[in-house]
Amino acid sequence: MTGFFFLLSGEHETLPFAELKAILATKRVKHAELERFPQVLRLDSTLSCVDPIRNRASMTRTCCQELFNCESSLVEIVKAMQFIQLGTLLQQGDTFVVRVHRVGLSARRLTSMALEQKLGELILSKIKGVKVNLKNPLKTFFGIITGDRFLFGLRLATISPTPFLQRGPRKRPFFHPSAMPAKLARCMVNLAGAREGDILLDPFCGTGGFLIEGGLLGCRIVGFDAKKHMVEGTDRNLSFFNLEYDGLGVADAKHLPLKRVDCIVTDPPYGRSASTLGHTTERVIQDFLPASSSSMSQGKRMCIAAPKKVHISKLAEDVGFKLKGSYFVYIHRSLTREILVLEQT
Repeated sequence: MTGFFFLLSGEHETLPFAELKAILATKRVKHAELERFPQVLRLDSTLSCVDPIRNRASMTRTCCQELFNCESSLVEIVKAMQFIQLGTLLQQGDTFVVRVHRVGLSARRLTSMALEQKLGELILSKIKGVKVNLKNPLKTFFGIITGDRFLFGLRLATISPTPFLQRGPRKRPFFHPSAMPAKLARCMVNLAGAREGDILLDPFCGTGGFLIEGGLLGCRIVGFDAKKHMVEGTDRNLSFFNLEYDGLGVADAKHLPLKRVDCIVTDPPYGRSASTLGHTTERVIQDFLPASSSSMSQGKRMCIAAPKKVHISKLAEDVGFKLKGSYFVYIHRSLTREILVLEQT
């Protein structure tokens, strides 16, 4: 086991941590959490932890193999650097660069550029025959100033948010204002524990955002909606991303036309732009949960979003689900979403 640290996005306080750990659990990667700092998670794991995060995460920015962590003061950083052996990471002729990222207003007394220069000088003094290359280095050493700590290591992967922006609701052929951003949709798919080859169901598929993210991860995707034009729109969006589905049709979520699914990821209709066909959002969810429960075997998970005021956890527990996680996402003054992870008991 080796130490790793991950720079997470700052758009939510807890969701990025939950998504990263859900991915490792889904891929059955052995790991132990060491510490949490603002936007940073430290783990004890193996190199096998990197690829699943690189390929699946929406709210992780950087993965690093840790070399040291210490108090965020120049004296302590230089002292820690003196004990680091770099012979297995850099060889004669290699090029490298040092980058430092500051989380928020952490340790303003440290200047990122000056720290990059100092760490670069220390590396040059340790390994003969290596050079700094600012544009196209072979190796990137990455430091994070977070709170009162400084973490330093070798960068192994960077996850760009660009693909999620390119799959945003307005970038698809069929758009509806109730559609969820691709980044949050991917996060929810990960929280549901979706594996390659799993049957992923969205019984309120809308514009198909969850099906797109699940399909891109190799899931077998099935979607239903009570409105025909939404199903047709989902079909257009899936085709746009060259994704095939196992099932797509008009159906009432109270009477799902299938017997078994591996996970459910959904965002039932609510708000001015969504149609609940004359029912309250609470009633829609209350009617849907028993049908979903009967289609999932023990240990399978659902990730569902609903307005905070619905108190969906109580409704879910009444039909046999166990609450595994709850996260609140502020949308605007009249709407805060609750994202829940539910497990069938």
